[in-house]
Amino acid sequence: MAAKSKSRAGDLRLWRNARLTTMADGSAGLGVVEHGAVAARDGRIVYAGPESELPPTLALAAETVDCEGRWITPGLIDCHTHLVHAGNRANEFEMRLAGATYEEVARAGGGIVSSVKSLRAASESELVTQSLPRLDALIAEGVTTVEVKSGYGLDLENEKKSLRAARQLGNQRPVTIRTTFLGAHALPPEAKGDKDAFIDLVAKEILPAVAAEGLADAVDGFCEGIAFSPEQMAHVFDAAKAAGLPVKLHADQLSNLHGAELAARYGALSADHLEYTDEAGAAAMAKAGTVATILPGAYYFIRETKKPPIGLFRQHGVKMAVATDNNPGTSPLTSLLLTMNMAATLFGLTVDECLAGVTREAARALGLLGETGTLEAGKSADLAIWNIERPAELVYRMGFNPLHARIWRGQ
Repeated sequence: MAAKSKSRAGDLRLWRNARLTTMADGSAGLGVVEHGAVAARDGRIVYAGPESELPPTLALAAETVDCEGRWITPGLIDCHTHLVHAGNRANEFEMRLAGATYEEVARAGGGIVSSVKSLRAASESELVTQSLPRLDALIAEGVTTVEVKSGYGLDLENEKKSLRAARQLGNQRPVTIRTTFLGAHALPPEAKGDKDAFIDLVAKEILPAVAAEGLADAVDGFCEGIAFSPEQMAHVFDAAKAAGLPVKLHADQLSNLHGAELAARYGALSADHLEYTDEAGAAAMAKAGTVATILPGAYYFIRETKKPPIGLFRQHGVKMAVATDNNPGTSPLTSLLLTMNMAATLFGLTVDECLAGVTREAARALGLLGETGTLEAGKSADLAIWNIERPAELVYRMGFNPLHARIWRGQ
């Protein structure tokens, strides 16, 4: 990139001679501007559009960067991760490759119980230390916002520890962290199989305490036969509503319990996975404005064969986000670029859908569309600058990172 030039116009920054994908809501395709510029003041975009229409006052930016024809997209957003966890489950992966069944792995102490044990044994600082490399891998690919779920503590102190560690990640790196309380993720060993009693604990004690300390931006749950029923999740969502927190849902991943409809009924920000969602679920999500978050990493890693109903989502106008689902058991994935390729290759998403899915629609899935996800005046100056000839390269390549520069809040 050409040298930066300076003048005396205060705190303005200008990126010029660029090609933009503005991703503006309602724009055609990617909202491409062939000869574009982006200007920012105090970390906020004040102009994004054709360089020929740049107001003269902005052309005198204190710091000007010649992008030399490179592409600028909004900073990428990973809107579904379990980034804060301790240890890994590579041993289970090896066991499965050798032919062990899920039940055999569980009997050997594996599965989510293994992750719960590891997280409970780790200190908050150890969780931060172990999670930072995963966050750094995302940041290195132009990610500027990351959602981080709890759900491996499954009691009050360890859920709070997990959420505090997630908040610490945002203090140690230039990135926006959104935290999600996932207390209704699985049944801890001490619950002795009593799901109703545990859900009651989550709804009446753990969730209110987490909310009172301001540790969570949203509430999530796992609605599935191996996890919790729609009725149990409704109990948690009622508690979230009482606490003033928006909800999300792991829904219809392994069977159709009508989780998508449940999420829609509560006006959820997103419903995620959705392999078994039916037309009624898709229609309900569209009506509620609930985003479908597509997670190809888990589908690939656990060798699923049932694909999410992308055609139904398109037919009903459901917005689609794309995310890594980074977690130790079913999606140890820390590349949002590879995730886009998987969404296109495995599920047939278009280039435009993939790129919108990790920018504008990912922001929508976090309730942050007014703040980030597009290149528009008033939004956070979160940018990714790429050494590419066309946006399709960001979806087409595997194991290749063409990021030239990453800008978070104008810096």
